[in-house]
Amino acid sequence: MPHDHHDHPHALLPSDPALRVKALETILTRKGLIDPAALDEIIDTYQNRIGPQNGARVVARAWSDPDFKAALLADATPLVAEMGYFGRQGEHMVVVENTLQTHNMVVCTLCSCYPWPLLGIPPGWYKSDAYRARAVREPRKVLAEFGVTLPEGAAVRVWDSTAEIRYLVLPMRPEGSADMDEAALAALVTRDSMIGTGLARVPA
Repeated sequence: MPHDHHDHPHALLPSDPALRVKALETILTRKGLIDPAALDEIIDTYQNRIGPQNGARVVARAWSDPDFKAALLADATPLVAEMGYFGRQGEHMVVVENTLQTHNMVVCTLCSCYPWPLLGIPPGWYKSDAYRARAVREPRKVLAEFGVTLPEGAAVRVWDSTAEIRYLVLPMRPEGSADMDEAALAALVTRDSMIGTGLARVPA
């Protein structure tokens, strides 16, 4: 039959997303449109040199330095740029603070806008249709599925990233971290805590 799904071009691509990406990469490489070595370099950069550790350093400094924290919440972009975290997907940064009264959570309802210079490559779930829809519609249920239980009466505020603005959550500093230096504090900051779908680690 003309409309049999087996005849559809998409049926020739693997169903698994990773295999589809690999198939497309192979095709583009054979056509000379991409350089595998350059692609590997880009992936390595965002996975190992640009990643959540950058955002964690910003959070740790804010926890340690009240003046830096106040300036960060007022206008984050120049401060994070001074720390060397700037560029594509991080042109305009806004930092929002979690408190006992308000828990912030970030989503991009239209696509997957994400602060790459501070958090690296976005996780798969952040780009999923389910997260993008449910984070706005039922944020408390989504947080519960991530294992986040909020204090009684705490409000949830959802921030929608756009092509112009990227958000970073400043998580609450965990108890028992008062005597820790910035390097030790940074180790307590998780990627999810800076998206708002997690909390900072409690010191051992």
